[in-house]
Amino acid sequence: MSVIAFDKALERFEPVLGLETHVELGTASKMFCGCATGFGAEPNTQVCPTCLAFPGSLPVANEAAIEATIRIGLALNCSIAEWCRFARKNYFYPDMPKNYQISQYDEPLCFDGYLDVEVGGQTYRVEIERVHLEEDTGKSTHVGGATGRIHGADYSIVDYNRAGIPLVEIVTKPITGTGAMAPEVARAYGVELREIMRSLGVSDVRMDQGSMRFDVNVSLNEPGAPWGTRTETKNVNSFRSVERSVRGEIERQAFLLTSGEKIIQETRHFHEDTGTTTSGRSKEEAQDYRYFPDPDLVPIAPDPTWVATLRDTLPELPSVKRKRLQSEWSVSDHDMESMYNAGAIDLVEATIAAGAPAADARKWWMGELARRANESGTALADLPITPGDVARVSELVASGSLNDKLARAALEGILAGEGSADEVIAKRGLQIADEGELLAIIDQVLADNTDAAEKVRSGKVAAVGALVGAVMKASRGKADAGRAREIILEKLS
Repeated sequence: MSVIAFDKALERFEPVLGLETHVELGTASKMFCGCATGFGAEPNTQVCPTCLAFPGSLPVANEAAIEATIRIGLALNCSIAEWCRFARKNYFYPDMPKNYQISQYDEPLCFDGYLDVEVGGQTYRVEIERVHLEEDTGKSTHVGGATGRIHGADYSIVDYNRAGIPLVEIVTKPITGTGAMAPEVARAYGVELREIMRSLGVSDVRMDQGSMRFDVNVSLNEPGAPWGTRTETKNVNSFRSVERSVRGEIERQAFLLTSGEKIIQETRHFHEDTGTTTSGRSKEEAQDYRYFPDPDLVPIAPDPTWVATLRDTLPELPSVKRKRLQSEWSVSDHDMESMYNAGAIDLVEATIAAGAPAADARKWWMGELARRANESGTALADLPITPGDVARVSELVASGSLNDKLARAALEGILAGEGSADEVIAKRGLQIADEGELLAIIDQVLADNTDAAEKVRSGKVAAVGALVGAVMKASRGKADAGRAREIILEKLS
């Protein structure tokens, strides 16, 4: 696929973004029936006449899902509707048992909000058009063929366990003024949105399981010209892919426009292996779905007192929490941003709560453990080690039982599944040499290195480094280098 280099594309065109985020709510039952919502059950075992749309079955709205949606709206600075209702969105697809989706159209539950995100030291305000509640679809699997899509497949199978799970859709207004930072802003918005969902406890936001996914809209226009025709890249399921899909569409659309071609309004599919998109289908307009109010569901009229109570009981939001922790930990903006980008803030906080000093907690998570996470391609939070483990290693270093080298070996053993910090130390014999053993090692080193010892006696203190190195070698790294230096200088003074 022909493209123009990203920097060249931005010399001529301005991007306009739009993000539609789908979040499955973590309710115990589905949106309009009592079926379970647990992930991973045998296909088509969590279904009933209502979510399978049997004739005569009637939906009943899930109050917990409505409450969760209002809390999301409040966290995103939205206004909450005093009265709204559900609508039927009509279209045919095998994963829609009813051949329509119960959703909201012109009367969303939450509207006119915003979310501020920081990228490169600058704050970008992403305005929220609406937060509405609907039901999720089933899951289609296309078997055979090279792409995993329906075209070219030998056959398709459908699992309706997901059909009817409460689904919140968060739709931004057009995002302008991001320029070359557009991909990073899109990613930062997604990351911050996930943090908010986690803090509210409304969803597990597992992108690998589809409980959070993005549709990414991109258009280009020359400065001062009307906005261009947008494309919508569907079901993007990682933050890296959100960033890459924005970048890729800017490069693709810029090439077409500079070649005199037109952008087609369509949905597109993102390909992880190449970072490019391919055409899906022409994009429907609202009238194509023939929306009309659902006659089986009563309108929703949230009690203002209830909404006020929900507002008062919101948890500390992630951006506020970060500022508080930054002050408590006395760290720079750069260090806080690094911890945030690494997904380390909650881990550092939990390690401090387990007894480690703030500086030590940051040191281990952002140093040795971040290095190992990068090497293995694992998220920091997914490493097989707990904040309690890290706090214990920090404690042992502070007490003089371990030095940094032995502490790294202890962390390695914990990550390898060899047990707790104390168990790994015992199995590997990592305990630092005691004072008596250390004195014996130093005496032997001084006897074996008389030239270096004499240099220290004559005032060349720098020569003590060679003696400390010899002690560390003789103790196989178990000696406390600082204490060894002190003893050597005392003996040779």
